[in-house]
Amino acid sequence: MRPILRRLLVALLLLPFAAAGCSTSTPDAQSQASPETSDERLQVIATFLPMYLFTKAIAGDAADVEVLIQPGTEVHDYQSTPEDVRAIAEADVLVQNGLNMEEFLDSTIDSAQNSELVVINASENIDPVGELSPVVFPTEESGEAHDHGESEAAEHSHGEETHSHGEETAAGEADHSHGEETAAASESDPDHAEETVAAGEATAADDHAHDHEGESAGGFHTHAENPHVWLDPVLAVRQVETIRDGLIEADPNNAETYEANAAAYIEELQALNAEFEQRLGAYSDRTFISFHDAFPYLAERYDLQQVAIVAIPEDSLSPTDIQQTVEVVKEYDVKALFGEPGVDNRLLQSLSQDLGVELQTLDSLESGELDPQYYFTAMNQNLEALETAFQ
Repeated sequence: MRPILRRLLVALLLLPFAAAGCSTSTPDAQSQASPETSDERLQVIATFLPMYLFTKAIAGDAADVEVLIQPGTEVHDYQSTPEDVRAIAEADVLVQNGLNMEEFLDSTIDSAQNSELVVINASENIDPVGELSPVVFPTEESGEAHDHGESEAAEHSHGEETHSHGEETAAGEADHSHGEETAAASESDPDHAEETVAAGEATAADDHAHDHEGESAGGFHTHAENPHVWLDPVLAVRQVETIRDGLIEADPNNAETYEANAAAYIEELQALNAEFEQRLGAYSDRTFISFHDAFPYLAERYDLQQVAIVAIPEDSLSPTDIQQTVEVVKEYDVKALFGEPGVDNRLLQSLSQDLGVELQTLDSLESGELDPQYYFTAMNQNLEALETAFQ
């Protein structure tokens, strides 16, 4: 049972936030992350939706599991609130994805001053791929082809097979000059794409410079590692196992429950993996365009090729982004663009119409239902969308 002293300490810790005027946080954050619960059960906080889904599936009713960041909230640039500090200060266990997904978390944990907190890093012992999808694009300055991610993809292995899609495409694209890229875009109906820019549906070149830290000359992020591990069902199994082991260590009295629940969920994940392998294996042309670099693990697992135009979802696209989209549609005969649920996809809808391709949806599971079965609902919908795009 948690001592009263900890709650008093939490109240004292939150005073600086109030004094600094930081009380304008999401209204329901406290009720979501730290509700009144039984002191007899393990109190667990999962950082965002996928971590909640896995943790809740394992814990069942043996522990109280809450989510820190409300589904649908952008996690990549999330800023913690006083309620987050309170939730972590009162928790027994914190489950995070890791791989720099929750960049706010270290300072928030420090502010919580919970010396008894057990932190489970679900991506522990998983080798990350680079932030960029392994696709060759000419740079604006030199016109020379560079494989944005070839080295990471070539070195990365899930323990079964290493796919280096960048190497596979380099030979066919290395001789493309910047002028040829523009010409190819013209052949793919660039007038409509340019109209999209001119109409203000994409930000003008002078105003949209992609001011993201670590971005390359071609307009892509170059962070060291991609955190979207949970979208590969095989790696999701490893995350579930890591969370299971962490919960057992923190609460050995409920070890049997955690073991049984994890085993059942892992069985479903393995069945999902088999379904992806069987159904996607029927297609030879498996290149898809996304506007969130969230699917490199999924792509490597099933020998797909993701072309991520931007690293994280954005409200606007630069002319360079649109030009690259046009070029990839032509180069790979791509039949669909992929947006995300919960994101304004009107620009992508207009662009897809101009290019004569479909607009499909791929769910990164950063928004959705707080039900462990939602993972399978969303991933099966992703499978159907990919099949449609590859037909």
